[in-house]
Amino acid sequence: MVIDWQNFTPLASLAGGVVIGISAGLLAARSGRILGVSGFVSGFFEADKEWTARLALIVGLILAPLLIGTVHALPSVVPEVGWPSVIFGGLLVGFGTRLASGCTSGHGVCGLSRLSLRSAVATGAFMASAIVTVFVLRHVA
Repeated sequence: MVIDWQNFTPLASLAGGVVIGISAGLLAARSGRILGVSGFVSGFFEADKEWTARLALIVGLILAPLLIGTVHALPSVVPEVGWPSVIFGGLLVGFGTRLASGCTSGHGVCGLSRLSLRSAVATGAFMASAIVTVFVLRHVA
């Protein structure tokens, strides 16, 4: 294994994790809700009292990299596959989050911190499928 020291960002990763943890904790304390990004975004068009929280999350997802980009150069992201593969992958992730009743933020951050067995199984499945996918794409295909 080789570490890409130029793109190794433990402090930025730690800061991001702390912000996500604080956000999830505040949401749980304020409304009793679990912070699952896929659930928040998918429910954006539903008429409910959480509409402003959903909007704030979506705006934050868009503004955060833009604000960071003003003080730090962001890496250029160029998919190594065509757009049909990117779209298909996105739909597959959406299907998986529905199948697992949540995403990595809901299960991995909030569910594991609540010691949920269901979230532990879901997070294990997420990680196992990611490991297998990377192995197949880098060593088999």
